[in-house]
Amino acid sequence: MAIDNKAGVIKILLVEDHPVFRLGLRELIEQEPDLLVCGEAKNVGEGWEQVSREQPDLVIVDISLDGRNGLELVKQLKKQIPQLPALVLSMYEESLYAERALQAGARGYIMKHETADLIIDVIRKVCAGEVYLSAKMTSEILAKMAGGTHSQSPHQCLTSRELEVFEMIGHGLTTKEISTKLCLSTKTIGTYRERIKEKLNLRNTSALSHRAVQWVEQQEHRE
Repeated sequence: MAIDNKAGVIKILLVEDHPVFRLGLRELIEQEPDLLVCGEAKNVGEGWEQVSREQPDLVIVDISLDGRNGLELVKQLKKQIPQLPALVLSMYEESLYAERALQAGARGYIMKHETADLIIDVIRKVCAGEVYLSAKMTSEILAKMAGGTHSQSPHQCLTSRELEVFEMIGHGLTTKEISTKLCLSTKTIGTYRERIKEKLNLRNTSALSHRAVQWVEQQEHRE
């Protein structure tokens, strides 16, 4: 997407639920004379409202938000405003989420631990109409398309919804709480739990909870 406005300034909306990280990201972006943070949001609902109000040139979205998964906003943007690029900036391993993000409609995926210079460079690339993935992730996707073999996390066998439920279990949410957050029946959440146990070869609910908590802790250590 080519930026076309009189001032030549790229307006960026931040959708991120960690206030300290959001502040740091804003300060990083606004050091650049042609970049401006036009709004901030901590969840999918606020993000969509800010998109309508501020009309940004780029939306930077985290995956783990207050409430719904950030990829839901990416899908909504792709459907309603396909010309508006979204860049996913997350703590989660790209091997697990990058391909999912692109399938949802994102134009790029970058992890939070990357350097400030790279983050700014990726913002410019995505705004210029390019798609960004790390060289490693690009190689993995190409190998997958070519039928090659590469190491795979057991969690990659989960669908995006199953992974979302798995993460919520890791945060200690009950089946009822998950069903409320996702606007799904408790029976449906129970079905997801059973599928996750089967795919991860877990014997019971206790083993599922333990594995989910371990996974969430590993992801948070990377932040």
